[in-house]
Amino acid sequence: MSTPRTLHLPAGVRRVTVGTSRGDFAALEALPAAGACDRQPALLIPGYTGSKEDFIPVLGPLASAGRRVIAIDLRGQYESPAAASPEGYRLAALAADVALVAEALGSRHHAQDGWQRQTHLLGHSFGGLVARELALSGAARISSLTLMSTGPGALTGPRAETLAAVLAGLRMVAPADLPGEIKRLWDTMLEPEARAEGVPAGIIGFLRSRMLSNCPVGLRAMAEILLSCPDRTSALAEKRPAPVLVVYGENDDAWSPEIQEEMAERLAAGRVCVPGAAHSPAVDAPETVASTLTSFWNAAESARVKPVA
Repeated sequence: MSTPRTLHLPAGVRRVTVGTSRGDFAALEALPAAGACDRQPALLIPGYTGSKEDFIPVLGPLASAGRRVIAIDLRGQYESPAAASPEGYRLAALAADVALVAEALGSRHHAQDGWQRQTHLLGHSFGGLVARELALSGAARISSLTLMSTGPGALTGPRAETLAAVLAGLRMVAPADLPGEIKRLWDTMLEPEARAEGVPAGIIGFLRSRMLSNCPVGLRAMAEILLSCPDRTSALAEKRPAPVLVVYGENDDAWSPEIQEEMAERLAAGRVCVPGAAHSPAVDAPETVASTLTSFWNAAESARVKPVA
């Protein structure tokens, strides 16, 4: 669970709703405080139990480089409406949602040609699996793909063991009882952990609201994906729809740094290990992350690589 250190929206950042033919999505939009949006826009996808607020520290710096930046809540996450059925939480369905958001973001860029209508795509943790699925599908024009704190396949290590135990409990209850089970998990595990880590009361209140606002069916479905997702690194390396960057914290406790480094090598991708950061580099080291992404995105635009649509 990513834990924001602030919920204050900086200048130039506002809450918006992105409407698509597949429904509405809650988002944070960042625009340059001064100057025009003459760079390609960027779309940021959060991880499991996360939300758009996880990107607050980097939104302003990323936009200041001259681009529109959107961070969203996935289907059924926090403030985005739930899917009509469990099938709406399959990776392909979530990727189809993001594809339409990306197209909407690109169309708002007032581009003069197709290249400028492309969008930089970043996925954090579970969001990286969704972003990869979209890149493989070719359902949207992307000018780069960043996999942040994301592995090649199913979650590994201690976090996988913890999630497996949580999922075992979720599998045992009927859909109607899932909200109560999610609340029990918050009351008995997540909130005590947050308090033990010294998280401020205001942030804990937000984390509680976010957790209990998530669609319980979606939480269960996404947990299943995290524990069973196949390794599709070879498929992505073969398709190579856009320049790829792999970013992770040196203390990541989800997918290990070694696993992510190997994935980057298999993809022939750029790789950045963020010193002092754990599983949420945008929270732990926002200046480094914003600088890294801006440099990568600018280079991708300068190269004018045209992805397969």
